[in-house]
Amino acid sequence: MLKQKSQINSQRISERIMELSNIGKHKNGGVTRKALTKEDRLAQLLIIKWMKQAGLHVRIDNYGNVIGRKESIYNDRPAVAIGSHLDTIPNGGFFDGTIGVIGGIEVAQVIHDEGIEISHPLEVIVFSDEEGARFKGALFGSRGMVGKVKKEELYTKDTHGTNRYSALEAFGLQPNFIHHDIRKKGELKVFLEMHIEQGPYLESQNKPVGIVVGLAGPVWLTVEVHGDSGHAGTVPMSLRRDPMAGAAEMILNIETICFGEDTPIVGTVGSIKAKPGVANVIPESVEFTVDIRDIDSDSRTEKIEEIKEMVMKVCNKRGLTTEIKEHLHEDPIDCAEHVIDTMEKAGAKLKLSPPLMISGAAHDAMVMSEITDVGLLFVRCYDGGSHNEHEWAEITDITKGVALLLETTLAYVKNRF
Repeated sequence: MLKQKSQINSQRISERIMELSNIGKHKNGGVTRKALTKEDRLAQLLIIKWMKQAGLHVRIDNYGNVIGRKESIYNDRPAVAIGSHLDTIPNGGFFDGTIGVIGGIEVAQVIHDEGIEISHPLEVIVFSDEEGARFKGALFGSRGMVGKVKKEELYTKDTHGTNRYSALEAFGLQPNFIHHDIRKKGELKVFLEMHIEQGPYLESQNKPVGIVVGLAGPVWLTVEVHGDSGHAGTVPMSLRRDPMAGAAEMILNIETICFGEDTPIVGTVGSIKAKPGVANVIPESVEFTVDIRDIDSDSRTEKIEEIKEMVMKVCNKRGLTTEIKEHLHEDPIDCAEHVIDTMEKAGAKLKLSPPLMISGAAHDAMVMSEITDVGLLFVRCYDGGSHNEHEWAEITDITKGVALLLETTLAYVKNRF
């Protein structure tokens, strides 16, 4: 086994994280890099430069995914892929997704600099629009790569009225030919991802890294509630058909439905929009999002049906109407046992003793499991926080994560497994 300290450049990793964080950075310290924006383009160009320095040949597919590839002595063999994302939510953090991309490039850099002969090609992938912060529908790039993007998704619009099709074209891509970029089973030997935990478990265990054994699957819904608009001062309370009051009741009920279950189901309402959205007007409609996640798909389905029934009951009671739309549906998955075993052995040799854990957050690895075996490792983050300007992971922990990622990658590209 190669020694971590003589190869992985911790200072380079740290400097690259900080340099990338300057793209889309706010005065308060947060970062906004929505998919297919100017900031996203600048981040991609920077990553492409680093990929080339690591000896990777780079291309961008029509979903907007950046793919750096190093050929092997047997180029007809399936590739070992490492990937994550660069896009953020509004006012997000420095590390979410980013450490997986920079860590993957660092692995490629070590292989390149050391002249390590590989028996399988290596790919480092930057997935487009993992967060879904600009257009509805997260995990767009990875879903596209495995053939799960529907044509109508290309015409979803952002808040400024720009649809995804036009945004892809503005990036110099050809959305009419996205089907040419679908990867098939057998093209990849394995897919590996490194990510900050976004939770408190590793910190509570005083462990720098952990190995994920399974991921909870998310379902995203939009609930539209319609009533009668009117003047806030002239319509008596008893005569109102107020969609905001109805939505408020529904949201509280969603919390009750998802609270206190034996399974780790969680339900979140993260966005509410009223139309027309004026202080002295009873809204004519209210739209809110629902994010439901569980590692048990049957339990999740039962709760979603319970939520839908509850929404209808509230509407019937209050004289409202509703429309419920589904934007994302990913099944829970298990990481491959052989990858978990490989990571555990690498962790033991590196004296890390990483614990096994479940991911409540969705990641591109979940989608890539459609076409290949996957592995996911987590890096400890401060106070378990993420998706805000306080998100933080220590470079010493990130470096240990990259060391584990490197050893796991070498086991596959050198055909040890």
